[in-house]
Amino acid sequence: MSTDHRAQVEELMADYRRSQDRLAETHRDLSAIAETARSQDGSVQVVVGPQGELREVVLADDVYERQRPAQLAALIVQLAAAAAQAASRRAADVLAEVLPAGADPELLLGGHAEIPADPAPRNEPRRIDDNVDEDEDFSDASWLRQGPAGRKW
Repeated sequence: MSTDHRAQVEELMADYRRSQDRLAETHRDLSAIAETARSQDGSVQVVVGPQGELREVVLADDVYERQRPAQLAALIVQLAAAAAQAASRRAADVLAEVLPAGADPELLLGGHAEIPADPAPRNEPRRIDDNVDEDEDFSDASWLRQGPAGRKW
């Protein structure tokens, strides 16, 4: 291998290693995201992960005496949603550092891909020949060409 090619390969490998390191760092940063939301009186606390998954619910000992079950359930859902929204914003901030310019990390996190304004044209539909019987059976036909003396090859 020539010296020029060796240098190019080494530079490509170094770029690859840097990309791998950056990907691992981004993954660690995303995995470490946890957001907490608390009720105004501090009796309920929820913690969610980077994708809004509920990780922890902490209830004060007397919360059942102060709130009815339906109220408590609604409060937990409300706090979890607020914490999930904050976690999503933090995850978007982490991704914004590594995404190309113009990419929307919140759309990516939400599972929505941006559709180009002028999509690429699709392939032309296959034209159907009216003279061809679509139900024609080729199961007994040989796909090998006939050679000399009727031999198949």
